[in-house]
Amino acid sequence: MFQVTFSDQSMQELNRLDKLLQMEAIEPISKVKPSDLTHPREPLGKFSRAGIDFYRLRSGDFRFYFTVQEEVLHTHYILHKDSLEDALFRMGLPVSEQQLFEQHSKFWKYLESLTKK
Repeated sequence: MFQVTFSDQSMQELNRLDKLLQMEAIEPISKVKPSDLTHPREPLGKFSRAGIDFYRLRSGDFRFYFTVQEEVLHTHYILHKDSLEDALFRMGLPVSEQQLFEQHSKFWKYLESLTKK
């Protein structure tokens, strides 16, 4: 069994959910076994970005992007399945954690501006 750690972005995404939804969201990643990583199958996938092996795990409406460091699964990003950020990350476009935060807030501000017109 692995220890699971979360980046700041991941924690912020989880903290937006109520406790029950948090538990449901993280349940699949808490059950990942070494054999799952050796031969990933849906809902788990593997890809390489800048020489680093990333895994993507689908969990309901969320996608967990993580790396493996010995006995630790470090979740770099938790993204909503239908978000622009998720699409950009999957396509391999350069996206930093700071850019994800900025895009997320700009997107919501843009939507809010549309409702004020």
